[in-house]
Amino acid sequence: MTSSATTGGRARPLPPEERRAALVEATLPLVVQHGTKVTTKQIAEAAGVAEGTIFRVFPDKETLVREAIATVLDPLPTVAALNGIDLDLPIRERMSQAVEILRKRLETAFAVMSALRMDGPQHHKPEERPSHQPMLEAMERLVEPDQDKFRLPAPEVARMLRLITFAGTHRIITDNHPLTTEEVVSVLLDGVLCRPETGDRASNPGESC
Repeated sequence: MTSSATTGGRARPLPPEERRAALVEATLPLVVQHGTKVTTKQIAEAAGVAEGTIFRVFPDKETLVREAIATVLDPLPTVAALNGIDLDLPIRERMSQAVEILRKRLETAFAVMSALRMDGPQHHKPEERPSHQPMLEAMERLVEPDQDKFRLPAPEVARMLRLITFAGTHRIITDNHPLTTEEVVSVLLDGVLCRPETGDRASNPGESC
């Protein structure tokens, strides 16, 4: 029986927008491996299409590569994932899920930027760079239910969570020893100082030593 995904080793026909998205998805890991030296032949093989198919969707390889990079820098999928976290979960679990989502995005972005020898998204003009405000607002939403437990306002807690996750995920900043999700959350919620034994160590792992 013929697979719904392929026919004779080639990808099944897709509507133009789906084909575009599939090519972008196939291109991204190749950019991580090869940078801008990735070839259309490599992309076509990864996507399971004829090389000419690429040029029926994109005018040239450079446009396809730029679009693949743009998907990494687009914050909206990350915002949607953050907004999908259940606010009824305990704060530590909510933060852990948020850090996992952010780390996944950052690891991909750092890998792409490293492959392209970039220090940041220079291919965007400053006014074209995506705003981080929607992401910060989504993270603020996650911590607001526990505002009464913090000594800082919820927006500041959200900002610090994003900053610690960013720094703790970057392999150069961390000397190739990135922080785990649990470490990021614990540093923010518990700090690093020992505290007197409280008898509630199980529910507050950073409360005592």
